[in-house]
Amino acid sequence: MTFFDTHALEFLVFLPVVAAVVILLVPAERPSVVLRIAWAAGALMLVGSLYVFVRYDYTQGGFQLVHQYRWLDQLGISLKLAVDGISTPMVLLTGVVIFAGTLVSWNIGQSHEGTGEHGGVPTTRQRNKDFFILLFLLVSGVFGTFVSVDLFFLFFFYELAVIPMYLLIGVWGSSSTFPTFSRTKEYSAMKLVLYLVGGSILAWVAILAIYVVSQAGTFDIEVLSEVSFDPGFQRTFFPFLLVGFGVLAGLWPFHTWSPDGHVAAPTAVSMLHAGVLMKLGAFGIIRVGMTLLPEGATTWMPVLFGVATVNVLYGAISAMHQQDLKYVVGYSSVSHMGYVLMGLATMEPIGVAGAVLQMFSHGVMTALFFALVGVVYDRAHLRDIGVLEGLAKRMGWTATFFVIVGLTSLGLPGLSGFVAELLVFIGAFRTQPVLAILGIVGAAVTAVYILRLLAKVFFGPVSPRWEGLPDAKPLEAFAASILTASIVFVGLYPLPFIRMINTGVKALLDRVSGA
Repeated sequence: MTFFDTHALEFLVFLPVVAAVVILLVPAERPSVVLRIAWAAGALMLVGSLYVFVRYDYTQGGFQLVHQYRWLDQLGISLKLAVDGISTPMVLLTGVVIFAGTLVSWNIGQSHEGTGEHGGVPTTRQRNKDFFILLFLLVSGVFGTFVSVDLFFLFFFYELAVIPMYLLIGVWGSSSTFPTFSRTKEYSAMKLVLYLVGGSILAWVAILAIYVVSQAGTFDIEVLSEVSFDPGFQRTFFPFLLVGFGVLAGLWPFHTWSPDGHVAAPTAVSMLHAGVLMKLGAFGIIRVGMTLLPEGATTWMPVLFGVATVNVLYGAISAMHQQDLKYVVGYSSVSHMGYVLMGLATMEPIGVAGAVLQMFSHGVMTALFFALVGVVYDRAHLRDIGVLEGLAKRMGWTATFFVIVGLTSLGLPGLSGFVAELLVFIGAFRTQPVLAILGIVGAAVTAVYILRLLAKVFFGPVSPRWEGLPDAKPLEAFAASILTASIVFVGLYPLPFIRMINTGVKALLDRVSGA
């Protein structure tokens, strides 16, 4: 391996921290300098994640680009970084979303006076220096979670990715203020953190139990995966991991923090929140639960299948009845994460591979959704679907990107959503055909609310109120183009992703079947 191969994962984990320190040294009176540093750091993260994706050898499989630093030998804790066929696409997803997120954050640092109507209250003080420091700490946690092969540091980075959300939403977010329904940003931020910390406690209890019962004296996941835990122990503690990590994945009925958090968060944070952070929950179920407690997974997966089906239907029906544009996308995320959980629950190679590909597809798709909603809200200062209409004639580029991502959401062939959901449905029909049919009903409901939203907001009659509404700025259009290109590439040529994912899924399911 080259020097950069050896240190590529360290680069991705610690580059956001270095960028945060550099930004810390910039005077607060120089927001334009802060913004340029953030753009440069985002671009480097994208390049680094692309490098990791390209360097992964799917013909070899297993963990690659491994690098390890010993920390506490007495407890068997070390900073061990590596990627496999499952985590590598997630690394690329994070790089794509954070770069797009920094581009659309050009207006952080500008003052906004006035009150939003039926959709939010813009903040009056926006400090981009503090914003990007917290955002990059969050991103460091995301990268660290995906590449950690040590349970202790996986959990450490998992928490690092969650905690900054409170300030990012509570300070830079917006409140939803409809006459019949309102949520303050402070309420949404606190609700999100309480739910996620509660889930983290359950996961941490299970991790400590695994460490103690294994008697291996290490947190190394590769070593622990060779330990044969008692079947009773596995059946007892797998639900701790399933619910603990599942809360972040939007698992019903622990999902209610998610739409509120999506809606209150500023645009870049919504993009990372729905596009990447929710994937950490599903990834935790795979990396810790299914890998270390395979018999527990086999026992509890039928339950997960049923709950995931509720996710799909409940999220889609709820999205259909929302008036706030962001709430539509928020509940849509709950529904689409149901497909991820459904794919994992199949325990079939094609279904689990579809779940991982859906994690990537949904991450890019939802990031694009929230970026475009942010453009509309920044111009119109509201998100009320009952008021917004005919925007396509004034916001042509925004409407074009919205149509593409809407068609991705409803599963149009040629776009990433179709490929991922097809694999999930095939796996579902092989294991639980009745629940698979209900999942397809959820996809049909998705088509209804997406097409209705497009018709009303973008292609209805033009309201004189929006005559002078400006379109997306070049930076926003560029960010949307990157996300759109990812959607189209995976939709038309998914083979590189499927080959890579299959190497990780095969190793995972071989362990499950062996157990």
